[in-house]
Amino acid sequence: MTGAPLTVQTGSFTTHCEHSGDDHAETILFLHGSGPGVTAWSNWQFALPALADRFHCLAPDLVGFGATEYPQNPPMGMRRWMRLWVDQCLALLDAQQLEKVHLVGNSMGGAIALHLLMEAPERFERVVLMGSIGTPHAITPELDRLWGFYDDPSVKMFRGIIRWFVYDDTFIADRLDTIAQTRFEAAMNPDVQRSFKAMFPAPRQTVIDELVVPELALRRMDHPVLLIHGRDDKIVPLETSLHLLQHLSKVQLHVFGQCSHWTQIEFANKFNQLLAQFFTGQL
Repeated sequence: MTGAPLTVQTGSFTTHCEHSGDDHAETILFLHGSGPGVTAWSNWQFALPALADRFHCLAPDLVGFGATEYPQNPPMGMRRWMRLWVDQCLALLDAQQLEKVHLVGNSMGGAIALHLLMEAPERFERVVLMGSIGTPHAITPELDRLWGFYDDPSVKMFRGIIRWFVYDDTFIADRLDTIAQTRFEAAMNPDVQRSFKAMFPAPRQTVIDELVVPELALRRMDHPVLLIHGRDDKIVPLETSLHLLQHLSKVQLHVFGQCSHWTQIEFANKFNQLLAQFFTGQL
C-alpha cells in the first residue's frame, strides 16, 4: 500500500515525496526521468505498490518537477541542476534518517543515480539503472524533440511524444488522450516551463555531454548494478547501457525486446519482479 505523500524539507527546497511500505528495514530510492509534466508517481505508479510488501520505497519529485518547490531563478546548464538534485537526494536521506539505501534511476534519473554513486558511494547498496543516460552518445531526434517541447507545445504534439515511449501504442490507446491532456496541463504550469527551459536549452547535445560520468569514475564503482533497457528504445538508445556494461564492474544487463523507453510500464510485472529479485540478492 502507498501512503499519503510526504512533504520533506531538503535544504532550500520543500520536496514532495511518494512512498510505500514504511515498516520495512530496507529502503529503495526511486528517481524519475525528465519528460515535460513528469512526476515521481507517473514514473513509479506500478512499482511502489508492487514492492511495498518487502521494501520501504521513496520516490521524490525532483526539484523543477511535480509538486516539489520550484526555484524562482532557476540555474542555467545541466551541471548546476545536477548539483541541486544530488543535494536534494542526500538531504532527503538525511531527513528520513536513512544511512544507506538501494537506488533506482530512470533515464535522466539514471544519470542522477550515477552522480550520487560518484559523490556519496557509501550511502547506496544495490543499484538499478533503467534506460539510463550519463554516457557519451549522440542525442536522438526523439529526445531532442522531447527536451525541446516548449519550442512548439501542443496537446497533439504531446500525444505523439507519448507514443514514442512505448513499442506498441495500442498498449495505451484507450488512455492516450487522457495521459496526453493531463501531462500537457502539468507541463504548461509556468513554474514547470521556467525550470524545464533552463534545464534543456539548445543545443541539447550539450546537455547529454554535461551529464556524462567519466569512465574512470564508473570503473571505481563497486556497487552491484542491474541495467534494464528496452531493445527498441528510440529516446535513449541501448548503446548507453552497453557502455555502462563495459565499464562498471559488478554489473548485469537485462534487455526487453519489443519495448521502448517505458520498461517499468510496458513490462510492469516483469520489471517489478526483477527489482525484487535483485534487491533481495536472488539475481
